[in-house]
This record gives sequence, structure tokens and C-alpha cells, in this order.
Amino acid sequence: MKTKALESWERDMLRCIRCAYCFVDCPILTELGWESAGARSKVILSYGLKEDEIECNQLIKDRLFQCCLCAQCEINCPAKVEVGGVVRAARKDLVEAGHYFEAHRVMREMVKKTGNVYGEEKKDFHYPKVGAEFALFVGCVGKHREEESLKKTVALLKKLGVSLTSIDEVCCGGVFGDVGFQASPEDAEHIKEEVKKAKVKKLLTTCPMCYRTFKEDPRFEGLGVEVLHITELLEKLDLPVKTNRKITYHDPCDLGRHSDLYDVPRNVIRKFAPDFQEMSKNRENAHCCGAGGGVRGSFTRLSIDMAKKRLQEAIDTGAEVLLTECASCLHNLKNARKRKQKIQIYNISEYLSLLMDGEVG
Repeated sequence: MKTKALESWERDMLRCIRCAYCFVDCPILTELGWESAGARSKVILSYGLKEDEIECNQLIKDRLFQCCLCAQCEINCPAKVEVGGVVRAARKDLVEAGHYFEAHRVMREMVKKTGNVYGEEKKDFHYPKVGAEFALFVGCVGKHREEESLKKTVALLKKLGVSLTSIDEVCCGGVFGDVGFQASPEDAEHIKEEVKKAKVKKLLTTCPMCYRTFKEDPRFEGLGVEVLHITELLEKLDLPVKTNRKITYHDPCDLGRHSDLYDVPRNVIRKFAPDFQEMSKNRENAHCCGAGGGVRGSFTRLSIDMAKKRLQEAIDTGAEVLLTECASCLHNLKNARKRKQKIQIYNISEYLSLLMDGEVG
């Protein structure tokens, strides 16, 4: 098996000192229990593939794709190994050798056909406005799986007087680099052209993965606008509402560990929720909800089990409301909730909109 992508990660693989600090709080290892599921083992397996010492089989493929790329292991690693980079490279080599998951291939095909990972018709979501300050980019999950939340977010922005327009969206492609497939240069060019046509100076994202992709993916060089996550905008605005309910917050991995936005969403929440309670694991040590890294698509039950544990942490705070600001986290946590669990789950922007309308206390 050719391992061209892994060649450039040899230094990181050799830098691993096998200490197993990466096992601490790894959500995959916690669920599966096997040492082979941990980050250290993923590095060893990747090196074995690169050196042609092992051949890929179903178990090795499973282990290398059973990773949310949440980067908790990198926070704990004393040798500063970029485990996520190694895993992404291994996945790329595996996919090129034909060792991929059908769910990921289908997602890529659906984007080619319909512009979104679900293969669904485009939603009627277009708010054209000449001279707007912001172009809103929602992402696949928000538009196709959390539509009610999205509607409330758009309503909130209008209530707050945000000058907003939208563009003809296609998937940003960020997920495909995570699962070993090539993201579309054509789709990136389409998005860049749409932003240019909108004549805005700022691109507002509700999805942390899209946010990261626009900022980091070379396909989006020359985008020509400032990219903001919606919490960065809300932090600057006056929020004329308050709630007395006890609130807690889940850090999305793409917003927290990957983008270092920890204080911003908390600053927003504290504006309207004086009774804010952190979960025991928060900020850089926040547990992953299990939605990322392609795990939800290929190991759905594993993903939901991780979300159940994270949700229980929120319940243990005594909070009545769990907030986040990521459609993927929102969707996974809501799917994990049992009927008997009374805690309510919203995006921050969604909850604010409901609060302003008097629909929640």
C-alpha cells in the first residue's frame, strides 16, 4: 500500500514517546475500551502502514477511522504530536488504496449531485439584500437537519438589526479532508464567486467546521472577506434580554480546541444568563460530543454513545438548559437525549431568539 500522505508525518510519528497520556479523556477509547482505539495506537498503526510492516485489514481501518479528530489527545500530549494530522494522512492513504467507508463515499457523491452531504434538494433559504454587511453561510447540517434552529437564528439576527444577506451555498467540503477524500476545488470556487457577487466584507458562519475551513483550507485563499463565527458577532451586540434559568455550555471541538474560541461564547451567555454553570470538563478539556471526524456517518451508535455521556455531564450540573453553537453538536446531543431527561438543548442564537419572543423563560 502506498503511503504518500503519511511520509510527511514521519517526524510526528517518531516523536511519540508512547506515554499514553493521550488515553486520558479520549472519547473513543472510553467507549470501546481497547488500547488499539487510543491515539498512541493510531500513531503506531500509521507508522506500521508507512513502513509496510503491516497490511490494512478491517480492524486497522476501523481503528483509524474511529476518531473524532477532537484533539483532546493533543492537549494532553507532552511530546506535542499532531495526532490529528497523522490520522488524516493515514485516512487519505487508505482511501486512495480503496479502504474507505461507503457512507463517506456516498456523502462525497451527494455533494457532487446536490451541493450538500445529504443529497437533498436545495432548501428555500435565500435572503438577498443589496449592500448588506454580512453574508450568512449556514452549512449542510444547519440547513438540512436543524432547520428550526436556523430559522430562529436568522430571526434573531434580524431582530438585532444585523445587515444580512445570503448566498447560493454548496458544501464547504471541510469534512472530506477529515475522512480521506479530496474536497472539491470547484465548490470552493463557487463559494468564493458567490461571496464576491454579494459584495460584502464579512462572511458570517453558524457552523464551526465551515468557520475553520474558510480560515484554514488553501482552497479558500483569496476569499477576500473577514470570516466570523456567529458568537463573535453576538459578543459585540447588546442583548436586551435575561433569563433566570440555570445554563451550561458545551464547547464544540471545532470552535474550542481547533479555533481557540472559549471566552467568546461564554461572554455571550453571561450577557443574558447570570446563572451560568460550567460542566466539570470544559474549555480545552471539554469532552467531545462524538459528531466529528466522520464518526457519526460511519459509526453512528458509537457517536450517540459519546453524546449520551456528554449530555449526562450537562445534567449533572443541575442546569435546565444546555447551550452550544454548532449544528452538528446540537443535532447529536438532541439525538442522544432520552424522553425522561428534561434538560433543553439549543444553540445560543436559537435560545436568544426564543427568549426575545417570550417563548422560553
